[in-house]
This record gives sequence, structure tokens and C-alpha cells, in this order.
Amino acid sequence: MAGTAPGPAAPTPAAASTAAAAGLVDVTTLVPDMALEIRYAGNDNFTGGPVDGYRAPKCLLLGPAAQALQRVEMSLRERQLRLKLFDCYRPARAVAEFVRWAGDLSDQRSKPRYYPNLDKRELLGDYIAPVSGHSRGATLDLTLMQCGAGGGDCRPLDMGTDFDFFDPRAHTESPDTTPAQRANRLRLREAMAAQGFRNYPLEWWHYTLAPEPAPPMLYDVPIQ
Repeated sequence: MAGTAPGPAAPTPAAASTAAAAGLVDVTTLVPDMALEIRYAGNDNFTGGPVDGYRAPKCLLLGPAAQALQRVEMSLRERQLRLKLFDCYRPARAVAEFVRWAGDLSDQRSKPRYYPNLDKRELLGDYIAPVSGHSRGATLDLTLMQCGAGGGDCRPLDMGTDFDFFDPRAHTESPDTTPAQRANRLRLREAMAAQGFRNYPLEWWHYTLAPEPAPPMLYDVPIQ
């Protein structure tokens, strides 16, 4: 989800000024060849440009979440599968930019790709909200890839929609998917659940480590 996820009603702003001070870990220090496609650090996202706070295409997570993700990745590799990460820790300033974007009804450039069946006014709420679980450092967005022999030639599996597709078809158990697409979503959910990650049912790509390592906190240090 671009903006929100279930969590505390009144998160506590964190005073940390750097990722290291916040306890955020670059996942590539644990899995150097982790596949990354950090959309908000570039132009390939629903806003159409780099998002405030994303100064580098990195995946940062609190230590326990990063370690759990490493275990998921290592388990999948035993079956010639791998993860591809779209987003991890998200600075609070990025969430504020999403809210501003959603309120700008004159900007409809990304509607055909990201919300073709919704009026932009409907995005505020279930899809985009002023507080995001991503800003607590234990939530991430990702997909599953099938790899060839030896772990090479990895290609994303068909999940039925793209990442950040604002539509009921993106619900993890949407009936508007093929049996193969549904099976791929459930395979991802099973692998993540095995290491303690909980899926957000409205988005097949969205997972949070449960229990969260720092549930009252809300971080705003930039990714760099």
C-alpha cells in the first residue's frame, strides 16, 4: 500500500537523525545480491518522479525484520525462487508527499496504469493515508521470482496486477485472478508467513513483521 497499514493510532515521532541511529539496516549487508527495484527512488511510480526522502535505491529495515527477510530469501533459494523488493522503510516525509499527490486532482497522469477504475478522490483512505506502517521499519513491498538452474535468469511470477495497482484485483485473495496467479500470491504469503511476516489483505505485495520491533515509533530519516 502506498500510504497506510494497520497500526498504532498515534505513533511516536522518532528523534533519530540517521538510519544507523534509528537501527535501520541495509538488507544488502545480509544478502548482498538481493534483487531490488526501489520504485520510489526513481520515476517508475504513481507520482511520476523520485519521492521525497528516497535519495538512494536501498531497502532499509530494522534489524529483526531484515534478519527475518534474509531467512525467507535463503529458504526460497533452495527451491529456485527469489524475492524482488519494491519498497521497505519509508520516511514519513515520503508519506506526506503521497498525501499531497492524492489531493492534487489535476494530476491524472498515472491513472491508466495505477487506478483505472477509481476516482482519484477514492485513493485517500484505504490506499493512501497520512501514517504508514512502512515508516516503522518493519514493513515492505515485494514479489516472488522463479529462477533457472543455478539460481540465474530470475523472472517475476505473474501475480495478476503490478505493484501499487489501486484496485480490488490487487487484494491477495481476489477472485478476479487466474488459478496460477492466485497460487503465486499464496506461495509468496506462505514463504513470508513462515518467518513471521503478516500480509495486508488488500495488497498481495505488502508484508509486516509481527510483532513489530518498534510499533510506537515513526521514522523520518532519509534513505541515502
